[in-house]
Amino acid sequence: MATLGLSKVFILDKYFTELQKFWETEKKLQDACGTSEAAQLEQRLRSLGCELVTLRSRLPPALHHSRPTTPPAPIINTATTTTTLTASSANSSFHATNNSNNNNNNNKNNATTTSNTPSAPNTNPASPSTTTTTNNNKNVQPHNGTAPLLPLNFPVGGGTPSSGGSESRITLNSSNLADGLNSSQSFLADVSCVKGGMTGGVQEVEDLIHLAGPLTEDAVLKTLHARFCSSHYFTNVGPILLSVNPYHEVGNALTLTSTRAAVQSPHLLRVVHEAVRQQSETGYPQAIILSGASGSGKTYTSMLLLRQLFDVAGGGPETDAFKHLAAAFTVLRSLGSAKTTSNSESSRIGHFIEVQVTDGALYRTKIHCYFLDQTRVVRPLPDEKNYHIFYQMLAGLTQEERAKLHLEGHSVRTLRYLSEGDVRQDEAEDARRFEAWKACLGVLGIPFLDVVRVLAAVLLLGNVTFIEGQGLEVDIQGGSHELKSVAALLGVSSAALYRGLTTRTHNVRGQLVKSMCDANMSNMTRDALAKALYCRTVATIVRRANSLKRLGSTSGTLSSDSNESVHHQGEVASQHASTVGTAGSKASKSMSVLNNAVKHATDGFIGILDMFGFEDPKPSHLEHLCINLCAETMQHFYNTHIFKSSIESCRDEGITCEVEVDYVDNVPCIDLISSLRTGLLSMLDVEGSVRGTPESYIQKVKVQHKGNGRLFEPKANHIRSFGIHHFANRVIYDASDFLDTNRDIISDDLVCVFHKQSCNFGFATHLFGSELKALFSQDPVPRGVSFRISPTSHTDLQNGDEPVSTLTQDFHTRLDNLLRTLVHAKPHFIRCLRSNCSEKPGHFDRATVIKQIRALQVLETVNLMAGGYPHRMRFKTFTLRYRLLVPFKKLRRVEDKTVDDCKLILEYFVRSLEDVSRSSTVAIQWALGKRHIFLSEGARQQLEMLRIEMRHRAATLLQAVWRGWHFRRRWPTLKRNLELRARSRTVRPRPQPIAGTPPPDVMDRCDQKTIQQTCSLFGLDLERPPPVPPSRSYTITGNHKMGYPQTRVMKRKFPEEGGGDSVLLKGESVVVVGASSRRGHLLVDHQGHSFHVPFQYMELKPSAQPGVNI
Repeated sequence: MATLGLSKVFILDKYFTELQKFWETEKKLQDACGTSEAAQLEQRLRSLGCELVTLRSRLPPALHHSRPTTPPAPIINTATTTTTLTASSANSSFHATNNSNNNNNNNKNNATTTSNTPSAPNTNPASPSTTTTTNNNKNVQPHNGTAPLLPLNFPVGGGTPSSGGSESRITLNSSNLADGLNSSQSFLADVSCVKGGMTGGVQEVEDLIHLAGPLTEDAVLKTLHARFCSSHYFTNVGPILLSVNPYHEVGNALTLTSTRAAVQSPHLLRVVHEAVRQQSETGYPQAIILSGASGSGKTYTSMLLLRQLFDVAGGGPETDAFKHLAAAFTVLRSLGSAKTTSNSESSRIGHFIEVQVTDGALYRTKIHCYFLDQTRVVRPLPDEKNYHIFYQMLAGLTQEERAKLHLEGHSVRTLRYLSEGDVRQDEAEDARRFEAWKACLGVLGIPFLDVVRVLAAVLLLGNVTFIEGQGLEVDIQGGSHELKSVAALLGVSSAALYRGLTTRTHNVRGQLVKSMCDANMSNMTRDALAKALYCRTVATIVRRANSLKRLGSTSGTLSSDSNESVHHQGEVASQHASTVGTAGSKASKSMSVLNNAVKHATDGFIGILDMFGFEDPKPSHLEHLCINLCAETMQHFYNTHIFKSSIESCRDEGITCEVEVDYVDNVPCIDLISSLRTGLLSMLDVEGSVRGTPESYIQKVKVQHKGNGRLFEPKANHIRSFGIHHFANRVIYDASDFLDTNRDIISDDLVCVFHKQSCNFGFATHLFGSELKALFSQDPVPRGVSFRISPTSHTDLQNGDEPVSTLTQDFHTRLDNLLRTLVHAKPHFIRCLRSNCSEKPGHFDRATVIKQIRALQVLETVNLMAGGYPHRMRFKTFTLRYRLLVPFKKLRRVEDKTVDDCKLILEYFVRSLEDVSRSSTVAIQWALGKRHIFLSEGARQQLEMLRIEMRHRAATLLQAVWRGWHFRRRWPTLKRNLELRARSRTVRPRPQPIAGTPPPDVMDRCDQKTIQQTCSLFGLDLERPPPVPPSRSYTITGNHKMGYPQTRVMKRKFPEEGGGDSVLLKGESVVVVGASSRRGHLLVDHQGHSFHVPFQYMELKPSAQPGVNI
């Protein structure tokens, strides 16, 4: 197996595949007619049962409780085909096809055919339904309106379409399209795919599959360069998006707040719209995966995506959820980013942003962090920097705050943890960012002083240097002033902190032995404490950011561990693809239980993955090996999803593709690093358990992988170094600190110092809360156990000096759980490229870009999208999505006739292409397989364009008919109102000011005292104005006052659209009892009912009561 995590995914998916076969075979056994057939099926059931038992025994124990012990009752009307995930020991990979939606489509009732809008679009990763509809409108010229696109009287052709196995090519001038429609068809059609036409040059090509001429690296590079020069930094390769970093905003903090003024890209907006649409229509998880080298702009792009996601589904940047998330990223960016040799804003913490969406609206967000680069806290590489927050804190603290934190007189050059790296600093910018960071801590509800106390203690710990003393104890170089400052900041006594750093308790055959550490061991313990304080502070802030209640959330507090939801989701998510498809059928009770168990963990989120990019620092340490392993894994996930699944699906269903994509599989490199027994990381764990040395580790690696082409020996032939040929470049690693870094431990002698009995700083005690709880659960304390430096979800202890897991094991577990989440989500890939290596704004270095194009296999992707079959759909899913292209009465709409309906849709599709304008030639081809229809990217784009046009035309027709009917219905009333308004309109001249009237003199105005005296004299109150006088108790007709009640005659019916007894009819006499509270209305009493009737609806009787002459 390539990795332990990958093997679990394969076993789990294989288990559900065999379970599905078991149910199908049992259903066939119930319907068996002959004895021989029944015997064969019974034998088949026995073999499948044995296979299920074997697979179940290989499943992780945490997953056993949610699965049935024995195969449940068979499912009736369940899909009989499921694409499986396969693996081999030499080539482990994902086969991430979404079977759940296909099963679901086959289980739905096919009788609901009265709507032309598909109710269940396909969620297959390579499905045609994944294309952004806006992009198709831009890339394809609209259909000429002079000729009908799909005429209702289109002849289907004589006879039934042939279903033979031979392939045939369809021409647009064929007189009998139906006879030529066989299992595999392709042709060349003219499609307008270039924005504004090809006359604008290659910079106008928005999709690389539409490049004119041969598809070569040079053509791709020239197109990207031309678009870069015209400020177009995003280019499509079918549904995949390429992004070139122009470095126009070097120095940007890369947060939601700092990207506020960035221009929103329509390409990114289409990706967001497509993810939201598919999630809302199918309920299936969506994952936007950003990949590329370090410095290629992944974090910047992820912030733009998150802003646009809030604009589309979250209410915009003015919502409380957005402000809270923006504050969280501002805090985390300062804590998790640092300057490296290749990137001044390098993210040293990977992020998976989980956005929970329901009914197309965002209601909760959660950040999952993956912290690796711990060594940077205590030992940054030359020409690199420590984490940004340290420099910002030194630049932004006031003198009073510096005094409280014991940092008076300290600068970047006097603090050892900072002076070993680059000491250059922009103090003004750092101070500005620190003020923003401080304000955002307040938004999150995190005490500012608690956090900076820990950060100041970390900096001062670096200046505590232990040296060998005269006796057994070690001395502190330069005195104990720095140690006392650290102890005061952490709320412990300096003596207790000294003992924790310089002593170690060992359990020797049940006896506790306390020993003194030498200077080297004490310094290593000091560095371990600094790393533990920093890592745990970051984890605490992440937990706090995720624990605040969101609008619409059902729970007030989320997971206590920053990665817990990914862990939990990874354990159950792999069930989803095989179980969710039977939710609408007569499934067994156990499957319903499984669906309910995984629904909350897999459905309803849109994830944005911004993980570590490939990098080649000098020297490279263990953290960089893990970072590059993460990059290798993301590249392998892309290869499997785009290349391998397409090629294997075509081969399994007997489809011959004219284009053979020769992609590079990086499984050997992943096997070299992370295979279960012989991988570099596994051998490192073994070497650490036997107390080996870097030299012995390197020697064993070279012997074990002597013939591996991915492993090479550096030219310098250093005994502690080795080289790996990664997918992006060759990297030389220095293994001097591999064993110590991987051990990643902190002793209980040091942890117990922070117990609440000896520590008065609650925040520091909270950082080691779970460890202290486990440690003090039994006596004695300390007792010679060890804990992880970085926080982990594991809290159990082992006997002896070793913690539960090493750094590489914990990282591998988290990466494995992340892959479990991604493998069952619909991916949307964004491939990021660096324009140059020096972060020079607006500079396009062709050599740098071409290396990344080859590493990311962009040309292979273009070839597959342009000439292969990258998309496949189930027959029923294809019919549901594109059936509106065919007249409703032509479709069979029967389960057994789904393939015939697909062929009928393709006939109309061929006919529609005759009217498409001819501006460029794009291969539009498809093939009918055993279970799927395979589509080229050109066919998918054209189908989507026709579908959009047909839906737009239908919507326009519906709106026109409804508006016409509604206006005609209201026209009599509108006409009477217009006539009445014209009749009662009296033009009254606007009063003019008196000519020659001077403005009032300022001196003649009354002062405040005069105003108060006047108010007191007349009983007025300035604060409470006099009440509005009541309505007058009379009306005026001519020169007469007429009091109430009055008798009037209705001029027309009121209310006009009313019915029943309470209606005032035209010509009916009514009694007006007074003025109404509504303006322009009179209060009418008629047959025990009161009406507020406009005065225009009534007139006085000719024999009205005499009034008072005025």
